[in-house]
Amino acid sequence: MKLSKRGEYGLRAMIFLAAHQRESAVFPIGEIAARENIPERFLEQILLTLKNAGLLQSKKGAAGGYYLARPPAGITLGEIERILDGPLAPIRCVSQMAYEPCDCPDEAACGLRMAMFDVRAAIAGVLDRTTLADVAARAHAAR
Repeated sequence: MKLSKRGEYGLRAMIFLAAHQRESAVFPIGEIAARENIPERFLEQILLTLKNAGLLQSKKGAAGGYYLARPPAGITLGEIERILDGPLAPIRCVSQMAYEPCDCPDEAACGLRMAMFDVRAAIAGVLDRTTLADVAARAHAAR
């Protein structure tokens, strides 16, 4: 797994929305982009992907923008990352979403596969139990 700019920007935008949920129900793309230092056109594509996946909703018009479709405690970093960057597995033969057999002679006894499975499990474990609410609270406490 490699966190792409798309994944990083999407996570930052979602954490921003979670952290500021009480201030305003809706944030325009331009405000999110400016406050998080994300290119606005790229952020548009990312937020549309997250909206189509059901994590965001939008409101049109002068007071329009994006807002979380669910409470921050109900959205995990793993869910966001999989939507934006795909499987978390470092190699396909350990992926739960996009498994493909590897070309090693004995997949069941492959030491590399065993190690990469542990890597995938560790990454997924952290991302799947960390919610937007958790990260927003940590960031707030650090300020």
